[in-house]
Amino acid sequence: MADETNLDGAPVADVSADAPREGRGGRGDRGPGRGRGGNDRGGERGGRGRRDDRGRGNRDEEGGEELIEKLVHINRVSKTVKGGKRFGFAALVVVGDGKGRVGFGHGKAREVPEAITKATASAKKTMVRIPLKEGRTLHHDGKGRFGAGKVNLRSAPAGTGIIAGGPMRAVFESLGVHDVVTKSVGTSNPYNMIRATFDALTDQTSPKSVAQRRGKKIADLLGRGGAAPVEAEAEAAAIVE
Repeated sequence: MADETNLDGAPVADVSADAPREGRGGRGDRGPGRGRGGNDRGGERGGRGRRDDRGRGNRDEEGGEELIEKLVHINRVSKTVKGGKRFGFAALVVVGDGKGRVGFGHGKAREVPEAITKATASAKKTMVRIPLKEGRTLHHDGKGRFGAGKVNLRSAPAGTGIIAGGPMRAVFESLGVHDVVTKSVGTSNPYNMIRATFDALTDQTSPKSVAQRRGKKIADLLGRGGAAPVEAEAEAAAIVE
């Protein structure tokens, strides 16, 4: 079959059924456009999702202070209501800076992470400072009591370590004590044990505070125990708290 020509002599384009039409091609071109538009919308949705992730990742940091947090006990509690039981969680947390400050707190919530967060915030608000001897042990022995819980605390020489169990160990590790000997008598309830431990720790006094209260020198107080004046002066100079 001969090629057809128009009046100007130019060849006429083939318009048979087998040849692709411009209209179909145009719709075909618009098809990928829709796909790209869909991808763009998906990208926008993905962008919103990433922004939400960044928002959840932001956390409030302690300003220039690194704290040691110890989770002591988690208790599951339940409340019977119409239709069944409603469960909750109670957390007991000890917080310290490892340099003589420590506190404890407890919190309740429907979920464990929220209960721990509440307990940690409560512990940070109730932190107290405890005087330490040489930054590693207690100045003197002490006894504490709360309810049916009784604890005995004794200072120890270097290298002894923390001889304590359960909740009491968490308190001394957060406090920064390295050498101590303890004994718990009576109840094993962690709440009562920690309160009894804090009762004994808050009774701790340093020679410096006693000397200021009595209007004397630290060397005079240390020398009354039978120590030589030179040794008493050296021990007084070594006391920080």
